[in-house]
Amino acid sequence: MKNLSTVIPLVLLLSLLSQFCYGQDNSIKVQPFIPEIITHIPSARDVAISPSGNEVFFTAQSFQGELSAILWITAQNGKWSEPVVAPFSGKYLDLEPFFSPDGLKLYFVSNRPLDTALSAEQKDYDIWYVERKSTNGTWSNPMNIGAPINTKSNEFYPSVSKSNTMYFTSDGTASKGKDDIFVSKFINGKYEQPKPVGDSVNSEGYEFNAFISPDESYLIYTCYNRKGGLGSGDLYISYNKGNDSWTAPVTLGDKINSPFMDYCPFVDLKTETLYFTSKRSEIKNKYDKNRSIQDLRTEMNTFENGLSRLYKVKIKNLLK
Repeated sequence: MKNLSTVIPLVLLLSLLSQFCYGQDNSIKVQPFIPEIITHIPSARDVAISPSGNEVFFTAQSFQGELSAILWITAQNGKWSEPVVAPFSGKYLDLEPFFSPDGLKLYFVSNRPLDTALSAEQKDYDIWYVERKSTNGTWSNPMNIGAPINTKSNEFYPSVSKSNTMYFTSDGTASKGKDDIFVSKFINGKYEQPKPVGDSVNSEGYEFNAFISPDESYLIYTCYNRKGGLGSGDLYISYNKGNDSWTAPVTLGDKINSPFMDYCPFVDLKTETLYFTSKRSEIKNKYDKNRSIQDLRTEMNTFENGLSRLYKVKIKNLLK
């Protein structure tokens, strides 16, 4: 695990954060991700890109979340394929996929029964995974990651480092607030008892959906209605100071965050791109004349219409 002070000088870090938080970096431009696919889905969230960059998994949901399935697209002749339901999804409420560093395991969240042979009753949300023998191989049947990560409470949004340390969200009794971020180290082939990331990250409110960098040098996550934010959920970053200690969260600023819910971060280091989910809206509610039905349809069906959508933004400076 790298200590941030050995990666970049403190002065440079503060300079980069200042540019990000106060809008001085004009290179930051949020763009829709795969809009040709997402616009045909009521609600889309959670991006997982394979280490090769040739596969993407994401979550498709109904308007109210009564349906939730993981979809799969692949790169074909320089374009993304039509989405299909992942072979392990489509029956239960599945969401929040994340690739292992070698691309041979995919973690996700589901409310499926632990053993369908014993009971068809759906349970709380747990972290599950599927695996394959090669990047061209077939995915296995889903397996529950089990204790000590999964409990009788809900576990969400798995994110795994190069050392297989897992960061995830829990609303269990060990949480300081409503939702907190936990970490479990992978030692001698098994996960240790999870611990809260720490008070510099977690609060008595909501902190959730954290992306851990492969070397565990930084953590990007959502804080809900935190003082100094833009409103609803905003994306923040904390840096690893070593010895299980983290810097206080710093907002990613108003060039990335919006007054609406911004969440589910994922960083592709190869392209230095942050992918995230947002419920931002550009729909106007004041006009100087009556709108036609076509005008209303066009406005309602714009990409930034208040529904969960996928976005991307280059964040080269933030990751130095």
